Amino acid sequence: MNKKKSIKLLGVLYLLIAFYLSYLLREFSGFKLFLFIIVVCIFTDLGGYIFGKLFKGPKLTKISPKKTFAGMFGGYFLSLISLSVIISFLDYDTSLVLFLLTILISTVSQLGDIIISYFKRLSNIKNTGKLIPGHGGLLDRIDGMIFAFPIYYLINLTGYLNI
Repeated sequence: MNKKKSIKLLGVLYLLIAFYLSYLLREFSGFKLFLFIIVVCIFTDLGGYIFGKLFKGPKLTKISPKKTFAGMFGGYFLSLISLSVIISFLDYDTSLVLFLLTILISTVSQLGDIIISYFKRLSNIKNTGKLIPGHGGLLDRIDGMIFAFPIYYLINLTGYLNI
């Protein structure tokens, strides 16, 4: 098997594992937690896009040239806004653990976005689909979640978080 095929195989294997772990979280930790992770990832992505477009500024990395520090901080900002929405609608108690978890999920989501951008550049792929016009495709909507669910699952295995 050549290098390109083995990398594709690893990518597919990682995607299967990520989706399976998200399924396990949904089944055993409940819908609220599952929704919490999705909402934080979506708001992180939106914050990065909106603040990056509005404020521009210095570039975050050469891997993904459109990512800026303003976008990164916007991602954190909107993810914390989403936390207040989540607390209101899902009856979560306000806690430092939930705040730190939101920051962690937002960070992992942004790193996932950068990692997927890196692999897209290696493959000379600009968009991963035309399902969502004006965006990079469906993968750009879920790239953060692909990394956030497995990381949260690993944290959940430690037993330290009881949300």
